[in-house]
Amino acid sequence: MVAYQRISIITPSYNNSRYIEDAIQSVVGQNYPDVEHLIIDGGSNDGTLDVLKKYPHLKWISEKDEGQSDALNKGFKMATGDILGWLNADDYYQPGIFFKINDAYLNNPAIDFLYGEYQYVTEDKQFVRKVTNCKFDKNMLFFYGCYIPSTASFFRRRIIEDGVLIDKNLKIIMDKDFFTRIAIKGYQFQFVSEVMASFRLREDNVGNKFFHKLREENIYYLTNYHNNFCYTKAYRFEWKLRRYYYLFKRQVYKYVLVK
Repeated sequence: MVAYQRISIITPSYNNSRYIEDAIQSVVGQNYPDVEHLIIDGGSNDGTLDVLKKYPHLKWISEKDEGQSDALNKGFKMATGDILGWLNADDYYQPGIFFKINDAYLNNPAIDFLYGEYQYVTEDKQFVRKVTNCKFDKNMLFFYGCYIPSTASFFRRRIIEDGVLIDKNLKIIMDKDFFTRIAIKGYQFQFVSEVMASFRLREDNVGNKFFHKLREENIYYLTNYHNNFCYTKAYRFEWKLRRYYYLFKRQVYKYVLVK
């Protein structure tokens, strides 16, 4: 008999009435026997709450918050599942993913964090391209960038119980920062070569909205974590040099070693 671990999906939301039903339906459509979906809404006034009220199985709150990172932390703390997933309100899962995630964790109990691949779609869900991913390399997070897609990531609740939460002061690189701290703590990552989710390309995505903060946040990140990755005191210069190596290594992992 197959054991089904509870999967909790956390969706931060603010004025996403146009898209959030796709996210909800993609969770419902998994037909997975033990799942909870938490919507952490920041006080939407565009009809989002009317959509949420259509689905009695949802667990949701709607209140003013400090942004997406703050909402995610609320959801992570509320979740009761063994495995947690982060699904933004304008993204959606591919069918059948939850069963594969469950099997992957059952087959390898030592793994703490699973991630896969994703695809870009237009606002009206037209396929743009698949984003091929690669096996985990902690150094690539620091020297290359955030190649792990949050919308195609699932991790054990014990990471949250260990006090690893999202830095709510970050607006753009909060995923890279979060994943880096998980890796530094020694949690085990595993890549699954599977398209797990669709990511909508929108002009008003969070990354575009707060693009002006990108340089500031990257400097913060480099300053905060260089001791964990760099060998010299001239860490900015070292980062620039070693970055070229990991840009190349990313391509080798992506197209040669992973398959």
